[in-house]
Amino acid sequence: MLANSLIELDRAHLIHPVSSYRGHEALGVRVLKSAKGATVTDASGKQLVDGFAGLWCVNAGYGHDSIVEAAARQMRELPYATAYFGLGSEPAIRLASELAERAPGDLNHVYFTLGGSDAVDSTIRFVRYYWNARGEPKRDQFISIEQGYHGSSVVGAGLTALPAFHAGFGIPFEWQHKIPSPYPYRNPVGEDGNAITAASLAALKAKIEEIGPDRVAAFYAEPIQGSGGVIVPPTGWIKAMRELCKEHGILFIADEVITGFGRTGPLFACDEEDIVPDFMTTAKGLTSGYVPMGAVFMTDHVYNVIADGAGTSAVGHGYTYSAHPVSAAVALEVLKLYEDGLLENGIKAGARLMEGLASLSDHPLVGDVRGRGMLAAIELVVDKKKKTPLPASAMPARRVFDRAWDNGLIIRAFANGVLGYAPPLCCTNDDIDAIIERTRRTLDQTLDDADVRKALA
Repeated sequence: MLANSLIELDRAHLIHPVSSYRGHEALGVRVLKSAKGATVTDASGKQLVDGFAGLWCVNAGYGHDSIVEAAARQMRELPYATAYFGLGSEPAIRLASELAERAPGDLNHVYFTLGGSDAVDSTIRFVRYYWNARGEPKRDQFISIEQGYHGSSVVGAGLTALPAFHAGFGIPFEWQHKIPSPYPYRNPVGEDGNAITAASLAALKAKIEEIGPDRVAAFYAEPIQGSGGVIVPPTGWIKAMRELCKEHGILFIADEVITGFGRTGPLFACDEEDIVPDFMTTAKGLTSGYVPMGAVFMTDHVYNVIADGAGTSAVGHGYTYSAHPVSAAVALEVLKLYEDGLLENGIKAGARLMEGLASLSDHPLVGDVRGRGMLAAIELVVDKKKKTPLPASAMPARRVFDRAWDNGLIIRAFANGVLGYAPPLCCTNDDIDAIIERTRRTLDQTLDDADVRKALA
């Protein structure tokens, strides 16, 4: 009765993100009740392995009492402290210091946000301020990558290059430009890493020339394109792109909202290719999703240009909940858990996950298996040679998700037939094995889908 009541209340009042409002009303909500480790339990008592860590964010896993205690302790002592007026709190100050110590290179300055979208928005404001302070206000054009995701705020969604985030919203803006995704599985130049990198460099050079070298302010890239389908660029790709931006004096922003905090192995994916971006955005794993928080990292150079440009005037950018003491206290505890064994466990679990997913390559529907660490994807096709996607009539996003759910597994099912995986770093061998076994069962059921069978015929 309680579950039915919640379904009706949800249907009447709660607007869900990135959903078909009418479709959701018709289907009703699935209510989650509790979670522990990598397992979530719904209101009916059904248990599922969370193969997607909520929304790529519960990196530490569910149910860590030490995180709850850190939040409760801070709430009792100081539940809120503004960072305006030169005020601050110990947890936020310590967190900024701890993060700066671990960040690549001289990313020594940290601005806290509520999440990833406003972290990206903040970089846009900071980038514009930087170029104005440098006396180059004409540098007001931004470049990102097709199939990239940089949030759902007004300007961040314009940098995002996914149709659903543009349709009906009047974006992207004319100052937001795109170049093709590296996308090895479907790249016109083939799957050779050197050829893909060369093509991306050529595309970026051409876009810079088209816009005007003295007009481009910044370039945005994810080390792995998450919401675009877990697209993993070739080794060396991001370093080459970063170097090209440096040659042209263009600020380079690494969006690590998804890849940060152990998702690909190390604390930050930028460390894997030894790059230091001018800005780095993070969120999700920063607090393991237990409370909202994001962060923008700035290099010394960028910070100093902005600080010197402002002089004694205020830099007019701020949020009420920036550097929130409870979020900072949680993040400090989460960081401790990562370094006390979760990062190491995530590396081992990630190797097992990739090996297990690779074992599914022989399935008739599996066209590509890709990933790094605990971030992976399977791309489904009905013709492996032609790489023909599943037909739209098979409704992959809905039906595949539903089958996986019925099989006791939560994954991300994209509309183009890509299945996304981002399990918690705490996963045991049994958790990973369950993800693989339940995925195979889901694939077999999808193979029996009438619309898929028709496309295969």
